[in-house]
Amino acid sequence: QVQLAESGGDLVQPGGSLKLSCTVSGSMFSIAAMGWYRQAPGKQRELVASIQNSGTTNYADSVLGRFTISRENAKNMMHLQMTNLKPEDTGVYYCNARTKRWDSIWGQGTQVTVSS
Repeated sequence: QVQLAESGGDLVQPGGSLKLSCTVSGSMFSIAAMGWYRQAPGKQRELVASIQNSGTTNYADSVLGRFTISRENAKNMMHLQMTNLKPEDTGVYYCNARTKRWDSIWGQGTQVTVSS
C-alpha cells in the first residue's frame, strides 16, 4: 500500500522561494502519475502541478513559470520548487498519487503561508 508524506511547508515572505517534498512509502512501480494540489481557506482544492511517469508535466496557469515539479524515483520522492511566491499561493499543499489501477492516494498536507 502506497503512503505519501509531505514536508517543507513554512512561512515565507512574498517573492521568496520554498521547496516542498513528498516521500513515497511503498512501491513507486504502482504509480502512474503524481501531483501537487493546494487548498486555500474557504476554497476548493485545486491542482497546482502534475507529472506523468513519462516525465510530462502540467501546471496551473497561476503558477506557470514560477513552480517546477520533479520526481526522484531512486529516492521515492517528488518535489515542488516554488519561486516568486505570492500571498495567493498560501494554503495547504497536498501530494497526490494516481495508481495504475486508478486509485487516488493523498498525503496529510503541509502548510505554506506567504506573508510579510
